[in-house]
Amino acid sequence: MVILLGSIMMLSTQCHKKEATPKAEEPVSEMQQKVEEYAYFNLTTDLSGLSEADRRLIPIFFEIGQIMDEIFWEQTFGDRSVLDTISNPWVKEFAAINYGAWDRMRGNAPFISGYGEKPATANYYPNDLTKEEFDAYENPDKNSHYTVLVRNEDNTLKTIWYHEMYKDKLQRVYELLDKAIAITDNKSMKKYLTERKKALQTDKYYQSDLAWMAMKDTKIDFVFGPIENYDDELNSIKTSYEAFVLVKDEEESAKLDKFVSMLPQMQKELPCEPQHKSFVPGTAADVNVYDVVFYGGDCNAGGKTIAINLPNDERIQEEKGSRRFQLRNAMQAKFDMIMKPIGEIVIEPSEQNHINFDAFFWNVTFHEIAHGLGVKQTINDKGSVDDAMKTENTSWEEAKADIIGLYLVCNLIEKGEITNITLEDAITTYIVGLLRSVRFGAKEAHGIANMMCYNYFEENGAFKRTGNGTYHIDYEKAKEAVDSWIALILKTQAEGNFEFAHQFSKKHGTVGSNLQKDLDRINKAGIPRDIRFRQGLDILGL
Repeated sequence: MVILLGSIMMLSTQCHKKEATPKAEEPVSEMQQKVEEYAYFNLTTDLSGLSEADRRLIPIFFEIGQIMDEIFWEQTFGDRSVLDTISNPWVKEFAAINYGAWDRMRGNAPFISGYGEKPATANYYPNDLTKEEFDAYENPDKNSHYTVLVRNEDNTLKTIWYHEMYKDKLQRVYELLDKAIAITDNKSMKKYLTERKKALQTDKYYQSDLAWMAMKDTKIDFVFGPIENYDDELNSIKTSYEAFVLVKDEEESAKLDKFVSMLPQMQKELPCEPQHKSFVPGTAADVNVYDVVFYGGDCNAGGKTIAINLPNDERIQEEKGSRRFQLRNAMQAKFDMIMKPIGEIVIEPSEQNHINFDAFFWNVTFHEIAHGLGVKQTINDKGSVDDAMKTENTSWEEAKADIIGLYLVCNLIEKGEITNITLEDAITTYIVGLLRSVRFGAKEAHGIANMMCYNYFEENGAFKRTGNGTYHIDYEKAKEAVDSWIALILKTQAEGNFEFAHQFSKKHGTVGSNLQKDLDRINKAGIPRDIRFRQGLDILGL
């Protein structure tokens, strides 16, 4: 396919092929089994507390979210109309779950004939682009989170801003935002939507992120736009479009208010060298609980997000902090259908009483809070941690959030600030959570992070296998492992030690033979791998 932009003809970077109808590489029964590994869950909540204006906004947000979903298809695979060419219904459904031909929770293994390995470039770059050619390309915009690289007719590279690349779809978003801006009677929502429209038109998101940070008096929230960079496996730079529509649980949110003011003290108490925790977290942050009623784009692909920590802009994190949203209904679904059944298989019976939803909730909540702690700039003039850690940045950042989150929960239990769970609950549920999460795939950033945490715990005696194959947890050694793992992660980040990080994750970020046996037992038991959603205005009752 050839597209015309201005006067320059460029080759499309679409990953998919259209010359033949895709066919399943596996028998239908196996593909059906893969589809059914995603348990259905209805995205709904109580809307009785919403104003009439808010109820009118939700359908508009849903429509914008669908457009975000369409752009994500284009960014990471190609036109979603490829689904119409698939005759096998199970293959078609699995392609819809994965937004393409690669199984996101099995290391992006291709499952449709005619497709090889998933390109590291996705559609953010030409599929044949090498890291060396990218580095040699002299254009400052190439490193933006909001540009696409394409080839000119003479095979040279050209950079295109997102608002130009996806302008036809975004034009409809602008029109819908104008309707929403006119409807809302909340000043902070109106300002946020106004600034977000400008951001989508210019690919400058700072002001809209600030407006979103200030939007704390609304009962609904709408997170949308190009946000996370997980699908850029070449450089971990380019962001993917996504959308969440959220309804606030004000009673549960009120219980978390006190923790925001505690962030600076939490940072000081981290078990590491002082120079490795020099960042001072902002306290304009908030921690709230929401029910999510719509997922679209990146957050809906493969494994589903159950918490939000945004914005990603480090300037805002330092000035204001960040907002952390716990998506309680999706979180509860994952615990009931996946976490608890896994725990009943892998944890020895005498410790299974320590697996509970409240511990899962606190661990996830403080995972998101932990993203704002640690260090943001290297201590040896290598620039930001993000830049210095290169392709290791995301996996190490997720490992940091994972283990600091557990440390904070344990610390607050000991201080009497968290009273509805025990330290044993937090640690046991955390270990079960690693087994849940690694089923997302050990090649993806979160999977690598989970494996580094799991292997570090095992190597340091936090748990051991009993004669019947279950885990016995040594809680004292687990606490020691938490402290030493935090110190190692923060030292690596603060020094921007990419080489060490790369070698460490290469060795420890993989699934060993014993763990694979555990995962095989879990899979054989028919426990869902993740969830998928029935969502829409009809499900919501609008």
